[in-house]
Amino acid sequence: MYTSIITAVIIVAALGLLIGLILAFASVIFAVPKNEKIEKVTEILPGANCGACGYSGCAGYAEALVKGKAEIGLCTVGGIKAAKEISQILGKENASVERKVAVVHCMGSCDNTQNKAEYVGLSSCLAAHKVGEGVTSCTYGCLGLGDCVRACDFDAVKICNGVSIVDPEKCKACSKCVGACPRNLISLVSLKPQAIVRCSNRQKGAQTRKLCKSGCIGCMKCMKNCPENAITVKDFCAFVDPLKCSGCRTCVDNCPTGSITFFD
Repeated sequence: MYTSIITAVIIVAALGLLIGLILAFASVIFAVPKNEKIEKVTEILPGANCGACGYSGCAGYAEALVKGKAEIGLCTVGGIKAAKEISQILGKENASVERKVAVVHCMGSCDNTQNKAEYVGLSSCLAAHKVGEGVTSCTYGCLGLGDCVRACDFDAVKICNGVSIVDPEKCKACSKCVGACPRNLISLVSLKPQAIVRCSNRQKGAQTRKLCKSGCIGCMKCMKNCPENAITVKDFCAFVDPLKCSGCRTCVDNCPTGSITFFD
């Protein structure tokens, strides 16, 4: 009996050793050659895998860089430091990185607007948005339940007085908060002096006035007074073209509700 058990153990051990040798041999024969440049570039990238560069993650972006299919300065999280190091590895001139930050296009704080109902449920903007178009009086405004806050890996987003705000000093422009907002209230803008409309309401001015003290009423004063023709009004809400905006502040001074702010 003991002889049979020992024989079985030996056979199993021999099979295990044989299979191990076969797998080791196969891993050598079928191994995919590693590209050292891709590995080095991947190590330099921050590993946030946020997708802000337009690729699935840092590894995908690194591969595209080495193969010459992507520009160097697309990683906003790694910034200029990562861009310079990658340029050295790839033997190219130092790339510039356009500094961007996230901006919330809503100022519907508790002081400017109010809830139309009491919400009791999952503390999520997405969940609240699906319940009767949300609980805030403005169906276009910030829900203030912090989906953007939880999405941010850099502690750059906070809920202050019922509305989301972004700290430009901490923001890395990873765009995770942009994707987390169910009402599409957050966008990435260039960190430069420019006017920004902080409202996303699309209702007529009279209705907007009833809902929010700081909402855009589509009066077109900003558009008519802009010397650069940088502003358009569509669906009762103004939009500033950042490429045309000269930062003169004329629209900010002429906005009757203060929904346009100056960003510098």
